[in-house]
Amino acid sequence: MKVKELMVPLSGYATVSQDASLGDAVKALKLAQKEFDQTRDRHRAILVTDVNKKVVGKLSQLDVIRSLEPKYLKFDEKKELSRFGLSKDYMDAILKEHRLWEEPLENICEKASKIIVKTIMYKPTDGEYVKEEATLEEAIHQLVMGRHQSLLVTRNKEIVGVLRLTDVFREIANRISACNS
Repeated sequence: MKVKELMVPLSGYATVSQDASLGDAVKALKLAQKEFDQTRDRHRAILVTDVNKKVVGKLSQLDVIRSLEPKYLKFDEKKELSRFGLSKDYMDAILKEHRLWEEPLENICEKASKIIVKTIMYKPTDGEYVKEEATLEEAIHQLVMGRHQSLLVTRNKEIVGVLRLTDVFREIANRISACNS
């Protein structure tokens, strides 16, 4: 099986300009989820494009939520610490020490309208691109080793779609289920 057989075409994915506000990005995601094939899992990320409509970044659900508390920017250098697992006591201490989430969520619309997507987007690394003609096994290897939720699918260096972990898992689960029939 080739990657292109499971990918979501770029036209079916939520995209937003890098100069859009976070509010616009969330609206684009909600619209894409509404219009997406309801037999598949909904999107969990937004692709960010430049003025030429080329994908230059991604926004995950976690990126959106993290951006609403600007004090998390202090932790960006330490982002990798989360992989080691943090105790509940340690996380509580950080919450109190840095006074995180003290401002109420009632201001969420105002905050979201002021946050510009390019300031919070994530720029994909080389390991997050896969060719549309690659085998599913190659893509699975990239997803597992990189611990990615999705890969950007390319054709001649142009992004043409997204291969989502959830779609790969569904394919694997379907194949396993077929064994038991």
